[in-house]
Amino acid sequence: MSRSKAGRARRDALVGAAQRAMLEHGADAKLRHVAEAAGLTSGAVLYHFPDVQALLLEANRAGMERFYDERIAALATIDDPVEKLVVTVRTGLPVDRQDASVRLLCELGGAAGRQPVYAALLTALYDRQVAMYQVILESGTARGVFELAHDSRTIARNLVALEDAYGYRIIAGHPSIDHDAAAELILDYARVATGHPLVPDQPGTHPDPHPEGKPA
Repeated sequence: MSRSKAGRARRDALVGAAQRAMLEHGADAKLRHVAEAAGLTSGAVLYHFPDVQALLLEANRAGMERFYDERIAALATIDDPVEKLVVTVRTGLPVDRQDASVRLLCELGGAAGRQPVYAALLTALYDRQVAMYQVILESGTARGVFELAHDSRTIARNLVALEDAYGYRIIAGHPSIDHDAAAELILDYARVATGHPLVPDQPGTHPDPHPEGKPA
């Protein structure tokens, strides 16, 4: 393995350890927690990543990539705005209550009131997701597919808010709200908001939102 690849592997391993530490100890996890999760001494962690706060921020950014960067990449392969909207809704929810990426975001949300940098990260993620939905809604409108009940920004904000609300219910283990139930509830709102029936997603119709399994 080349030196650059080895360095990247160590960096990825530490980011993963930081994520595990935050899931176990909360968003205010300390250096010793990251070291324990990585199976290293605190000094070894600092050797590879001198700024622990930067490591924690990187761990949170890595968890957030799934809800914007990965969805944008998936949408680039789809032309139909209806399919784009359905896929976007379905990929914005936890796989189940053990979904590590969403659990991490919940920890982040709990710390946002006392950690301005976490609040800024979550605000930026929300705004980017709103913009992502707006593009889909406006594209569908321009093509005569959607007839929006409100302006695209309002609908997009509501869709992201519903993702957050139902995602939390899934993580909390609500007995009647799993991934598929939550997606259908959000799509019910989207049908009213777009004036389109949005044929319910069927197995095999759309790409697997998590083709490599649950996020680590």
